[in-house]
Amino acid sequence: MSEKIKIGVSGNIGSFSEEAANYYCAKNGVADYALDYLIGVENVLAGLNDGAIEKAIFPIENSNGGIVLEAVYAMAKYNFEIEKIFEIDIKMNLMAKRGVKGESVKKIISHQQALRQCRMYLKRIYPDVELEEYSDTASAAKDLSEGILSEDSAVIAPKICAKLYNLELLEEGIQDLKFNFTTFIVATKAKNVNY
Repeated sequence: MSEKIKIGVSGNIGSFSEEAANYYCAKNGVADYALDYLIGVENVLAGLNDGAIEKAIFPIENSNGGIVLEAVYAMAKYNFEIEKIFEIDIKMNLMAKRGVKGESVKKIISHQQALRQCRMYLKRIYPDVELEEYSDTASAAKDLSEGILSEDSAVIAPKICAKLYNLELLEEGIQDLKFNFTTFIVATKAKNVNY
């Protein structure tokens, strides 16, 4: 019996990185794999470098939010091979704890990229609400459901997070552009390079 391929993703359960990894595996006939939720591009590339995972999948750029700065900084620290570059359409969703209505939201929390991809929507609908950057969209949803984030907070996350973390969808598809593509990199460990 073959070992499962260990794939590190830069988000938590329910994240866009998880969605990207599942998409990549389906498209490339990879059936036997296990995801490692490493939260953060730096952690994913460190895991690849250390041999803890065989592939790393993380976002590099969004058609609306631009370059994923976290990825650029992490990529500058590690050597790796790029196996594939692909993109998926990203739909952003606003969710809160059950019973919390949009008008009582005091803070909206998500990954920097998610906030950037929804900036016009947030300016228009929630002009006076504080925005807070978080390590990951799915982690924000998980932490809201577990009471780590305040009750009057809302998060921007993939739709699946509402179901996974028992949150209420306040609004779906809140990204500023109808087509909102994020480019992901599939990286493998660098071969020994002699200069």
